[in-house]
Formats: sequence, C-alpha cells, structure tokens
Amino acid sequence: MATRNFHRCLGAVASPHETTFRVWAPEHAELAVEVLEADSNRAADAQLHAMLRDSDGYFSLVLPGNLSGQLYRLVLPNGSRRPDPASRFQPRGVHGPSQVIDAGAYAWRDQAWQGISKDDLLIYELHLGTFTAQGTYRAAAERLSELQQLGITAVELMPLAESAGGWNWGYDGVLFYAPRHTYGTPDDFRYFVDQAHQLGLAVILDVVYNHFGPEGNYFREFGPYVSAKHRTAWGDAPNFDGPDALPVRDYFTANISYWMDEFHLDGLRVDAIHCMADESPQHIVSDLAASFDEWRSAAGRHVHLIAESNVYDARMLQHRTGGGHGYDAEWCDDFLHSVFAVLRPGEHMSQRVYSGEDLQMVLHRGYVFAGSLKVLRQRISLEEDPHRADLSALVYSIQNHDFIGNHPLGQRLHRLVSDDAHRAAAALLLLVPAIPMLFMGEEFAADEPFYFFVDYGDAHMREAVERGRRAEYPQHDWTAGPAPTSADAFTRSKLGPASSGNAHTRQWYQTLISLRKQWRAEGLLTGEAMSAHWYGEPQMAVIHYAVGDQWRFVVARLSNRVMQHAPVALDLEGTVMVQQNCDVHGDGRSVVLRENGVVIGSGRVALSHPSPAEIAAASLPQERKS
Repeated sequence: MATRNFHRCLGAVASPHETTFRVWAPEHAELAVEVLEADSNRAADAQLHAMLRDSDGYFSLVLPGNLSGQLYRLVLPNGSRRPDPASRFQPRGVHGPSQVIDAGAYAWRDQAWQGISKDDLLIYELHLGTFTAQGTYRAAAERLSELQQLGITAVELMPLAESAGGWNWGYDGVLFYAPRHTYGTPDDFRYFVDQAHQLGLAVILDVVYNHFGPEGNYFREFGPYVSAKHRTAWGDAPNFDGPDALPVRDYFTANISYWMDEFHLDGLRVDAIHCMADESPQHIVSDLAASFDEWRSAAGRHVHLIAESNVYDARMLQHRTGGGHGYDAEWCDDFLHSVFAVLRPGEHMSQRVYSGEDLQMVLHRGYVFAGSLKVLRQRISLEEDPHRADLSALVYSIQNHDFIGNHPLGQRLHRLVSDDAHRAAAALLLLVPAIPMLFMGEEFAADEPFYFFVDYGDAHMREAVERGRRAEYPQHDWTAGPAPTSADAFTRSKLGPASSGNAHTRQWYQTLISLRKQWRAEGLLTGEAMSAHWYGEPQMAVIHYAVGDQWRFVVARLSNRVMQHAPVALDLEGTVMVQQNCDVHGDGRSVVLRENGVVIGSGRVALSHPSPAEIAAASLPQERKS
C-alpha cells in the first residue's frame, strides 16, 4: 500500500526550483512529456522531453523551474497525446492537455482549524454546479454563511473528479486527481474549503473508485489499470485484483491522502463500496481506510471516512484489527425509503422494496437490509437480529441526490407529498441519534427540481444513458421530464435563493437543528438513551429519550391517507416545547394530532383515545378524499 505522501510522487509536482513528472505505464518502453507553449494546443509549438523508465514501469522526468500553470501532455510510442492519469487540472476538459499546479502556492488561513467531531456532524449535501446560478467554487463559498446560520456543521460535495462535458453529477469521473474545471481552478476549490473552515463548517467530498467514467478514459493506453475480469454498469472497473494490480491500488489509496492533504478536507464519502470488485485477500476498501487512517494520525484533527453501501454492513464500521474495514460512518438509505413507504405507499424510489412497517425496524435497530461486500440486499427480520446498530455511525436522510434525481421530474419530497408531511419527516430525521444529512434546498422546500444530468460527446453514449435510466427504473414515465443529456436538465436544476422558498419550513428546520444540538449537549440524544416505536394504524412514531430524571419525547404522525378513525390523541406528563399541525387542549396535557402532525416536548407521552368532545374541540378539517 502506498504511503501517505505517495500522491506527491504521481503526476506533475511543482516545487520552487523544479517540476517532476511521474506516471506508471509498464507496457511501454518509452514515454515523453510534451510541454505546450502558452495558449497553444499544437505540437509544432511544443517541447518534447523523453522520460526515464524504471524497472517497475514508472516513467519520470525532472525539468528545471516551477512550471505552475504550464500545459502539458504525455506522448505514447504510437504518437497519441493524452492527459496525465494523475493530472491535477484539466482546464480544457477530459480530452485536453493537463496543467501543472503548485499545491503549495495557496495561502491557507485555517491553521487553527480542528474539524467537527462525529457526534456534531449535521451534513448538507450539495452539487457545486447547481448550488448557485454561477455554478462555481467561489460563488458557492459566498453562500456558506447561509448554511452556518441554519446550524449546519458539514458540507458534503458531490464528486469533483474531472468528468466529460459541461455538466455532470460527478459520478463519471475519469481523472481522479483533477478538480472539475467548469467550477473554477484548484485554488478556487481551496478557497471554498478555507472559507468553510472560517465559518466553522467541515467539508466532505464524495469520491468514486468503483469505476472509470465512460468518456475520456485513456487508462488502458498506459497499462493494466482496467480489470480484465470485472465489469460495471457505468464503465470500466479498476484492476484491484489482477496481474500488476498493486500500482493501481496505490494510485487509488494515494488519491485518498491527496484530497485530504492538498485541499484540507475533513472527510471523504466513498461511493458504492459494494460495487468495488476485488477478490484479493485484503479488499481494496480496507486499504483505502488504512490510507485514510495514516493521514488522520499525522493530521491530528477530526476527519471522517464514510462508506456508501447498498445495505447496512456491520463489518464496514468495525476496526480493521477486529476483522472489519475501519470506516467511521455509513450511509443508510433504509430510513429514507421506510419513511417514503409510509408517505407514498406502493411507490418505490429504490430497487429494494419497502413497506410502511419497515419503519419499526429502522427505529428499533437502525436498518432493514443487511449484508456485506459478498452478500447484498438481504432483508433481516427483527427476530433474526434485534440488536440496535450504532446509530451515531449511520447517515440518515429523507432525500438526497439519488432520491430526487431518480424521479423523472426531479421532484423533491414536499412536492411528492405535502409541506406538512415533509416537515413531519424532518422532525424524525433531525431528532434521532443518527447523523442527519439534508440535500440542498430541502430546508426551505425549494421549488427547483433536481434532475439527473450528464453531458457526453458521443451520441451512442447519450442514447445508452437514456435507455439505462428507463431500464433501471421502469416504474417511471421518463418522457415526462427533460432528457438527462440535455442542457435543460442541468440549468433547471440550479437552486434559487432561500428567500424564494418556504419561510415556515426553513424556520422549522432551524428550530429542529437547535433542539438537536441542545439535546446532544444534555447527553440525551444517544442510542443508549433512546426507546422508539412505530404505530402502524395511526401511522405514528413515538421516540423517548431518558437519562436519569431527564426525559424528552418526539411524536410524529406521517399520514397522507384518509383518516378512518378519530384523530390520534396523546396524554402528556411534561411540557410541550414545539408543535406542528396539532391541537393542545386545556392545561396542555392533552394533544390531538392531525395528519402529518408533530409534538416535541420534555417528559413522557402516552397514546390515548380522545372523547367526542375533545375531537369536536379540535376543530379538525373534514377528512380528505384520496
């Protein structure tokens, strides 16, 4: 496995007096660096420099002077000119020349930054190209104070590795060391991170190591970077377990420390770990975690490695010395899909099938489906495993880029259900011990959709994308929205200002976030202090927290169906702190919940059956027709 500084031995590295180039291309006997004249892309204006090959297939070249800003290409023996596989910047896209970047030139202001502890993480996922009208690092940096005021503590960026075209979600990256050029320069990205740290916000980056993007992938021309036996639906699989796999593994493990070191990041979220095909004795996911831990030990501050797995994988969170993979946290979409199954029964936004009763399993133990890197998508009943997972290591959401973008109209939760239902689900999300994650615009119920969008130059590839979307989610009418390869899908996804959204929803989120932080500070918001139950008939979650003589409760009713019986009533032994879409009677000890109602308070709460007089006093609206 590569050491924590191995990333400084790949690509073009500028220092005060020289610039070093290094690339692994074991199948070639010779290789050259072509340094282009300023603003030129013609070989006639270039200088060609032969590289030296070592016995391991690495080619190196040292040129005098700091060549920061200089464009260059690698020249193969057949005359093909290609970007550097470890390029630090691609100002003209995936097919253009690479650019030398001096990583030490930026003047950081975050020397006192110590990061955010895992217990304090409150994540906000965003796509840099659509978070602002300009779609740049610097424009996004100007909007960070809005998130600080909301109470967010960490920003999670969708992938930045250079991918094809003018717009992309980022999961088609092919140059894993190059921040996407359409958002600005690498130093612009450093400014974004620096500004976040000045505001007390951590920055987490989504990275994709399970496949190479389908356009601009020239890795095969340099050596055995691509697996000969594994395939993915999205592009070539990396060679993690075939002949000459070690330098490929080193390339990716070094990428872990590269992003953390050169951009002062606070964590990485590794995409679709279950799709990383590797039959080696030690799986690549463990090597990635080992690389991260090595960097963490030297950095001495709070940083986080998050896994996205198709299902809950207990080994992912176990330390490597105990046979686990050593990740700090894990995405768990079971919460999202179980909540959605209550709000929109029978409508599936996942290839896994959920029912409303699954929310009981999630509230009781944290997840529904479990597995490992070898066994996926296995539903585990409460009888088989009643033990609660470590909720503090699970990342929950009620919507994210996949949930919204996998709908043909890119619709957000409040559009699919209602504002009240959205706010009730938000209360559950923000007042359980798991790490909550919001998706950009969620907090003010943004009107803008978030579509799936890509931009490929190849017409056949564009057609394949549209066929693939229809095949993967056949339950949707994909003719209803813009084509994912159109500019319209990208531009219509740009997020408007918070002032254009729902002020009531944003205030509700601020209140919930403030309560979350208060309960956390009081030592109440933990899995150990939590008891929870889902009542299927009234469609209501009841959560209690108790530490000593301190009690807190959350009651959230999620119901978009016709009420067949009387509204749900609660008997309280405590104080109502916050209420949403409910009626409090008399001395405040009797509460009637409407549809999508929420009650939050201190003390205890119990279900009761309201009397006819109480029901009449509630002045509830007539039953809605389905």
